[in-house]
Amino acid sequence: MSQRAIYITKKDMDQLLALIEGVRDNNAKTKVDLDLLEQELYRANLVEPKDVPPDVITMNSKVRITDSESGEERIYSLVFPSDANIAENRLSVLAPLGMALLGYSKGDIIEWKVPYGTKKIKIEEIIYQPEASGDFHL
Repeated sequence: MSQRAIYITKKDMDQLLALIEGVRDNNAKTKVDLDLLEQELYRANLVEPKDVPPDVITMNSKVRITDSESGEERIYSLVFPSDANIAENRLSVLAPLGMALLGYSKGDIIEWKVPYGTKKIKIEEIIYQPEASGDFHL
């Protein structure tokens, strides 16, 4: 993952840290991925929901991304694992791509390791962000 400045709301931070601990306690094989996500969370700029920039990917955001290698565009909603459904483009924050997206902004190019090398995507658009829409309950 990149070292650009990222943002996360206090609410998302609290929920994600609880999720990480619950999954880590029950599934040792995902420890490395969970450690990476936790590192990203702790280096993020912590902001109140009303203060998060509107072009930042938060939980329940809907984004349009482009694969820098293939040029393929995709639209995903970033969700908690219990709401994930890839057939409906609802991407879990615990999936490698979900972890990579959280906290980054429109225009950012993100690189992360996958089993066959490094993947690179560009965040083209934040279609929906709960905080920017005043949906602080999500």
